[in-house]
Amino acid sequence: MEYAKNILETIGNTPLVKINKLVEDLPCLVLAKYETFNPGNSVKDRMALKMIEDAEADGRLKPGGTIIEGTSGNTGMGLALAAIVKGYKCIFVISDKQSKEKMDILRAVGAEVVVCPTDVEPTDPRSYYSVSKRLGEETPNSWYVNQYDNPSNAKAHYESTGPEIWKQTDGKVTHFVVGVGTGGTVSGVGKYLKEQNPNIKVWGIDTYGSVFKKYHETGEFDEKEIYPYVTEGIGEDILPENVDFSIIDGFTKVTDKDAAVYTQLLAKKEGMFLGNSAGAAIKGLLQLKEHFTKDDVVVVLFHDHGSRYVGKMFNDDWMREMGYID
Repeated sequence: MEYAKNILETIGNTPLVKINKLVEDLPCLVLAKYETFNPGNSVKDRMALKMIEDAEADGRLKPGGTIIEGTSGNTGMGLALAAIVKGYKCIFVISDKQSKEKMDILRAVGAEVVVCPTDVEPTDPRSYYSVSKRLGEETPNSWYVNQYDNPSNAKAHYESTGPEIWKQTDGKVTHFVVGVGTGGTVSGVGKYLKEQNPNIKVWGIDTYGSVFKKYHETGEFDEKEIYPYVTEGIGEDILPENVDFSIIDGFTKVTDKDAAVYTQLLAKKEGMFLGNSAGAAIKGLLQLKEHFTKDDVVVVLFHDHGSRYVGKMFNDDWMREMGYID
């Protein structure tokens, strides 16, 4: 009989799926690494399990402990699934710009959810960075995950996502395109692929209101670049240690409106019911058109599932209120 011993054994080995209608104007083959097939419906399941296993191995996470993390939702879901199987409690800190669905889903899998304001400085005691760190210090027998600076995050993708893409494309991948948030996916996958073939180009998708693109191009952390934005799961107002800028060949920025509109288009044109960062990723890929030739094999990674966004990008009333559709 063929079965997984628990839900964690179903993480990884997600399919590559060809994108058709939305990329008709591109000369290359475009393949989506479709991470919603993970049990928590997101790429973050991979690094959540890896971070927990590594923390167990070196004693940071002890039996019966409490896992504490600041999350935009998906890392929390991955951590919660692993916590259920392994017997831990979870407290997740989330910013109020994240969808209600993400908060409800985290509570549905038994996590305690603390909501913080988005529009504050990272160093503000009310920010989700500060609150999660403080809870980690105050809660007995707890482990603060810190996905932004936790090396197990990038390592998970170096050990699993990167090798899968290389094998699935038979080593023919020429470009890897992905939204950048904590930096674990772009850095881990990018490092593995470039070790196999240094000519592979790695492109990061950024959003307006985030510091990544300018910092990559100039080395300047420009606080004037920082302002609140709607797109979820990508961009940052800090420089996470997991972002290895030396691996990234370039960034392109996508507007909130374009990210939202293309999230809808992926569902309506490709039958791909995906999250907000997927809309940003496919629009960013189209913006990079001049970088691709007919012989290229471009892999774009789609992080999470549309069910997290039914009250936002898949709600036409919300889209009209935001001015994204007429």
